[in-house]
Amino acid sequence: MTDCPAGLGGWSSLPFFADTWPAIAAALQEDSRDILPPAHQRFAALELTQPEDTRVVILGQDPYPTPGHAHGLAFSAEPHVRPLPRSLSNIYKELHADLGVARTTADLRGWARQGVLLLNTALSVPAGEANGHKLLGWHHLVHQVLHLTSERPTAYILWGNSAQKLEKHIKPGDHLILETAHPSPLSARRGFFGSRPFSKVNNWLAARGEAGIDWNA
Repeated sequence: MTDCPAGLGGWSSLPFFADTWPAIAAALQEDSRDILPPAHQRFAALELTQPEDTRVVILGQDPYPTPGHAHGLAFSAEPHVRPLPRSLSNIYKELHADLGVARTTADLRGWARQGVLLLNTALSVPAGEANGHKLLGWHHLVHQVLHLTSERPTAYILWGNSAQKLEKHIKPGDHLILETAHPSPLSARRGFFGSRPFSKVNNWLAARGEAGIDWNA
């Protein structure tokens, strides 16, 4: 049996790691392709943002399929990546329009350390093959993470149809749920631009007496 990955803290009790992870781990080990991100970064989103610290959840699709880009957090990439991935570039355009914040690095780990869980719906991808591991079984983990985080009031940012279909796994509660088009160049102008998600999250947190997210971190 494959052990639960180290560093998961409070997430390690999710049934996924006993029920589903061993088969996924075996499939990854047998796959001769270059799998991204590197194994030591695969669960980085969960390691950086523990359940008790999660205040905001942003769902992505799967890791960037370009070697050297993905490091385990949805939409985030290694600091040196230029040009910025296209969806992230649009996220930054909306962030600047919303709050005047002008980010230059692709690295979003500063958000994660403030309680923003940047979770992809698949945590691995073969290099150059977007959605190549869509059916590997990662969705079980995402369903369980949504169920656990929604035991407390949480802000959920669901960009695009794939993320929005997962709303049914969020338990009813005093949540903020923001649904708009995906920031991809194919859809950003169909409702993502102008949606002001960053100020809406901070206003919701402020109304709860909590500090806002420093989106420039």
